[in-house]
Amino acid sequence: MSDDATSGARFQCLKAAAKRASANAWSPHSGFQVGAAVSTPGGEPVAACNVESDSYGLTQCAERNAIAAAIAAGTRPGEIDALLIYVPGETPLPPCGGCRQWMVELLSPGATITSCCDGDQALGWSRDDLLPGAFRIR
Repeated sequence: MSDDATSGARFQCLKAAAKRASANAWSPHSGFQVGAAVSTPGGEPVAACNVESDSYGLTQCAERNAIAAAIAAGTRPGEIDALLIYVPGETPLPPCGGCRQWMVELLSPGATITSCCDGDQALGWSRDDLLPGAFRIR
């Protein structure tokens, strides 16, 4: 990811929101306090954190929680044009497969996804690059 993509005002705003949300994560199993923030048409970021369950399949990732919170607040599927994932530490991590499927279905076609951490390193993808050949029924 280029320095320009990670130095802009929108990136900084989304990172700050995701980092704040990560402090509220419930992650007794993985130890990863992940935060995510999405950019909505109104300009205000919507952020969320991961919430784990003893029944791993019921765990909710920060990315899916942020998308769901934005939709619950009135953002329509296809209107989210950016999603940022924040993971504490020195290594950004890619989203899981379930989150990738949600992103393909609910983010705008031109949406960007960025994963960052406390260090300067960041990873970035377009929505469609994350899940080639995604499952779609419509």
